[in-house]
Amino acid sequence: MPRYARSERTALADLLLAVGPDAPTVNEGWTTRDLAAHLILRERRPDAAGGIVLPPLRGYAERVRRRIAAHPWPRLVAQVRRAPLWSPVSNPVTDELVNTLEFYIHHEDVRRARAGWLPRELAGGLHAALWRRVVPQARLALRRFPADLLVQAPGHGECSVGRGGEPLRLVGAPGELALFLSGRQRVARVQVDGSAGLAERLRGANLGM
Repeated sequence: MPRYARSERTALADLLLAVGPDAPTVNEGWTTRDLAAHLILRERRPDAAGGIVLPPLRGYAERVRRRIAAHPWPRLVAQVRRAPLWSPVSNPVTDELVNTLEFYIHHEDVRRARAGWLPRELAGGLHAALWRRVVPQARLALRRFPADLLVQAPGHGECSVGRGGEPLRLVGAPGELALFLSGRQRVARVQVDGSAGLAERLRGANLGM
């Protein structure tokens, strides 16, 4: 059985070593060092990882992340490359379910911050694995968007989301939709069909955590 979380993790670690700790990422204000520290905190510091999504814990999580980021670069990349088996999000039971989307997105965060980037040719199985995660991602990120919004991945499926109203259509490959729905609209290659004003609102919406 393909292990897409592992292959995306390995590819990201290889790229981090190639570009170094000070390369830009798609995440505004974050270098590759910041991104690596985020991934390590998420997997290895369950005491602080809740701050990624819970505002009351955000200050503590950021202090921990900054301490992690101060470690030597080879150590950071080695920790990104090898997930701890005890981690709630990266053990053999949860890894593929939880990390396929996570590491695909962060791999692209580094790739697409570089000049001249091009979309990758993804394996059909990875497209399918990403689509399975895009559907709940879309339902969560767009549940309050004021439109009757159809999200389509040709060859994989479609889902209807939004609060209702004027029709709007978001079309793209599963990986491109995953990037768009995680707040990376500016680097996602998707098509938005509908009124210009509503389409622009969707492209500028705060969709990330």
